[in-house]
Amino acid sequence: MKLIAGLGNPGENYANTPHNVGFDVVDGLAQRLEAGWKNSSGFHARVARTTYAGEALMLVKPQTFMNLSGTSVVPLLRYFNGDPKDLTVVLDDADLPLGRLRIRTSGGSGGHRGLASVIEALGTDTFARVRLGVGREERKGLVDHVLGKFDEPRLKLVQATVGAAVDAVLCLIEHGLDESMNRFNGWSAEQAQSEDRK
Repeated sequence: MKLIAGLGNPGENYANTPHNVGFDVVDGLAQRLEAGWKNSSGFHARVARTTYAGEALMLVKPQTFMNLSGTSVVPLLRYFNGDPKDLTVVLDDADLPLGRLRIRTSGGSGGHRGLASVIEALGTDTFARVRLGVGREERKGLVDHVLGKFDEPRLKLVQATVGAAVDAVLCLIEHGLDESMNRFNGWSAEQAQSEDRK
């Protein structure tokens, strides 16, 4: 079974914030694949089971709050006898410009506490991650930025990026990491929107 974990914070207060784009992507996957969410209180998560391209999938939204994401995701992975290669983590990245995608096979947390929690709990950083650029705002500190609501223009860019990230995850499942990286690394919402206007 492949486990796709979107990182975020539970509760309406955190909807439409940069730190929750991981939740938005797995919500988009659930909608695309017609999978229903259920509570898994033993693992402190919302989960949705489905299949795609012949692969059994579990979509996961940890309900532990961001900094403890690994305490939800890794026990679920181990319960289903999954290896790190079966895990894909979807998260925000403030060091990437708003509306960009970056897919990696390994690497450190880059200061992202949710990703750091998964790496620590798993004992390795060798697993796929799909990062969605949320940029930074000079007039705000990082915490205020990632937990603040998107304004309308930024929200449109984010929604386009979430849709592309859903496509990237499905490509990863069906065609593998290399193909997904070739197709989606460097994808830009602004560029996609300007091409749509042509």
